[in-house]
Amino acid sequence: MAERLPTGIDVLDRELDGGFPAGSVVAYQDPPASQGELLLYELSIPRPTYYLTADRTESAVADAFESSAVPANAPELTFLPEGAPLDTGRRAFRNVPEGSTLIIDPADALERTERSRYQTFLSELQNHMRNTNSVAILHCLKSDHSPELRDTTEHMADVVIDLRQTVTASDVETRISIPKLRGGRALSETIKLNLGDRVRIDTSRDIA
Repeated sequence: MAERLPTGIDVLDRELDGGFPAGSVVAYQDPPASQGELLLYELSIPRPTYYLTADRTESAVADAFESSAVPANAPELTFLPEGAPLDTGRRAFRNVPEGSTLIIDPADALERTERSRYQTFLSELQNHMRNTNSVAILHCLKSDHSPELRDTTEHMADVVIDLRQTVTASDVETRISIPKLRGGRALSETIKLNLGDRVRIDTSRDIA
């Protein structure tokens, strides 16, 4: 079995046979109005984290980490400017050292660039993650107006995590699925989450 990198969430690691395969590029999709951003904070716990932010400023991301209840190490932050997100992102990920986590939040700005350049970016990102036994998380916001290159992200990613919420008059139910996992088996069932101040697995159903 390929080396695994823990996610920091015990039940998820158990379902993934220890975590993400080392060298993976992960596409993590969630609705903008959800608390799904908490999962990014949890994923930063196990390893040094390098955070590329395309929307919020570095100080805003730093404040969010500091105010979060997640006991994560403060990440190294880089802002991706609107005019050259691919070039800035490429320079940043080439400096990611062995055994690290890279988060790009959100990936939407990259997905609005030219297709061939974005494909080259993803290929180079995958190569660097494999060469350094690291993992990259592309945070992809789900909406009715998702970027045209979202299909490219899903196709080239090694792992796809999909977070869905169902809102009723009395409850908000949050579940994640992992329909794609190169180097392992995709999950056949969803995992129910409780998103409060931390990401917790709802063990009342489905997961023992």
